[in-house]
Amino acid sequence: MDALVVLTEELVKAVVKNPEDVKVKEFETDEEETVLIQVFVNSEDIGSAIGKEGRIANAIRTLVQAAAHLTINKKVKINIDTF
Repeated sequence: MDALVVLTEELVKAVVKNPEDVKVKEFETDEEETVLIQVFVNSEDIGSAIGKEGRIANAIRTLVQAAAHLTINKKVKINIDTF
């Protein structure tokens, strides 16, 4: 598994009540310099994963984007959804 996927998964698992339900997948985009990471969480955990006014989700995005900049020099988009 890619390091960015592992990092994203661990960060999300740390803030949800059902970490065993977290699924993270990486997708290629039409833009060459962008990676899309899709995060699926239990419907009970969507509020915890996003946080008040999106603060948790934005913090996770910031950390993963910083890691991506240092390792692969690409932008990262992260979508959080329920399955």
